[in-house]
Amino acid sequence: MTQASGNHGATRYLQQAVELAIRNVAEGGGPFAALVVTADGRSYEGINRVTRDNDPTAHAEVVAIRTAAAASANFDLSGAVLYTSCEPCPLCLAAALWARIDRVYFAADRHGAAAAGFDDAVFYEYFDGTRPELLPVAHEPIPTSDLPFDAWRNNAERTEY
Repeated sequence: MTQASGNHGATRYLQQAVELAIRNVAEGGGPFAALVVTADGRSYEGINRVTRDNDPTAHAEVVAIRTAAAASANFDLSGAVLYTSCEPCPLCLAAALWARIDRVYFAADRHGAAAAGFDDAVFYEYFDGTRPELLPVAHEPIPTSDLPFDAWRNNAERTEY
């Protein structure tokens, strides 16, 4: 199986993600689902588990990325594509970046999510720099601030990432 390319491949995986999201709603979860398709064609599913697991980071995209990384025994998912039922929020986009996902396709957009009561527009405003008051972040260096980095640099057994 080859990696999906063009609209035909994306449409197939997006339809799977939408169907997973509908099934997740029927089972009491949120209306979000995602698939990570690795470079070798393997597919890994993720559904929104925020309320089920009481985990605010258990978004469908993050769950799919965690599943793919665990199954492939590799945190680097270079060559993989993320297909999601809805436009990824900033958390999910950051997770895709850290996983080295090559490309993201989504079905519904953030406006459709907002109309259903899932409005993360304020998070985009925060990251755009227009709403810093939402989460004040302050740099408070202490004398030992850089010691963990020194330990990292001096650890010959470290795994780079």
